[in-house]
Amino acid sequence: MAAPHRTPDRPRRSAPVPDSATGLVRWAAFSCFLVPVVLLWCGTSLAGAAGTAGGLAAVTSVCRLPLRRSERGAARPPAAARVPHRDRRHGA
Repeated sequence: MAAPHRTPDRPRRSAPVPDSATGLVRWAAFSCFLVPVVLLWCGTSLAGAAGTAGGLAAVTSVCRLPLRRSERGAARPPAAARVPHRDRRHGA
């Protein structure tokens, strides 16, 4: 079977751009799992590895909020490009 012919009016679809914050949080969650496993493998106690996992999970969840806010701020248009707010008292 032949490949379909692409015409200029049908552009090729590109892969969706992954959300960088989501990817970062996924890597952090993976490290929350991997670090305690490595600590256990190296001989650390189960309580120490569990405490480390809890600490990493807490830091990950706390850092997620500012990361999301900064991405939302970067996605906004600059202040000069925004439409000025229409004040009810001044009409225009």
